[in-house]
Amino acid sequence: MGKMKIRLFPDGTIQMETEGIKGKKCTDYAKVFARLADAKIYSMEKTEEYYQEEILHLDETQHLKDN
Repeated sequence: MGKMKIRLFPDGTIQMETEGIKGKKCTDYAKVFARLADAKIYSMEKTEEYYQEEILHLDETQHLKDN
C-alpha cells in the first residue's frame, strides 16, 4: 500500500511525497491532493519509483456453485 508524506512550511508552501506508489499513478495522487488543498503544483520531481512498473497480482481461483 502506498503512502503520502505531506509537509507544511511556515511560508504556506506544501510539499507532498509519495512512497510505495509505482509508475505514473503517483502524479494522479499529487493532482488530487492539489485540488483538495486548493493549491497549485509548481514543480514535480520524479523518484525512482515513477519509472518502475506496478505489478498486479490476480487471484485466478474459480468458485463453483452447487446447483
